[in-house]
Amino acid sequence: MEKLIRIKSNDLKPASGRVLLAEPLMDEFWFGRSVVLLIDHTDEGTLGLVMNKLAGISVQQVLGHEAGMDSMIYVGGPVLPNHVYFIHTLGDKVPGSVKVMDGLYWGGEVETIREMMDMGVVQDDQIRFFLGHSGWGPGQLDNELKRNTWVVTEAPCSLLMKTRSHQMWNLLLQRMGPEYDLWRNFPANPDFN
Repeated sequence: MEKLIRIKSNDLKPASGRVLLAEPLMDEFWFGRSVVLLIDHTDEGTLGLVMNKLAGISVQQVLGHEAGMDSMIYVGGPVLPNHVYFIHTLGDKVPGSVKVMDGLYWGGEVETIREMMDMGVVQDDQIRFFLGHSGWGPGQLDNELKRNTWVVTEAPCSLLMKTRSHQMWNLLLQRMGPEYDLWRNFPANPDFN
């Protein structure tokens, strides 16, 4: 299906640490107005996490013990939705972490994270947990970008970790300039317009 809202594509290409913003007509549960942080992007495929969709359950409920945090779990995407993933700003304090971008890391030793949470040394804006992840096979994301389904942008770690989920998509589009005002102002449900 041809997209109704066309914009001039930017020159950024997908890469680890960059962000995908969904076009406003994408109405499906997983990706409607989503912000997807790309964790890994190679010729073999792409892995990302939806940053702005709450799952409606807490970290304590998912980790199954009295974690020292009340934060909510996010829906990372439709791939392996029963697996828990996490990103954090704790760097080498968590062995096995992989740097995604300046100040932001993927994974690491879960026991270290649990201990840090139990001791109360991790703040909510330093770690984010996800159920599932987003994935694209070889060439799949490139094809979606050609169809104007996504736009690639960059965002600092602080914006990704501290912005309220319901404001993130709009804020990132606003930072891209007035060219994206049509996307930002398009009604979430055009039938109600």
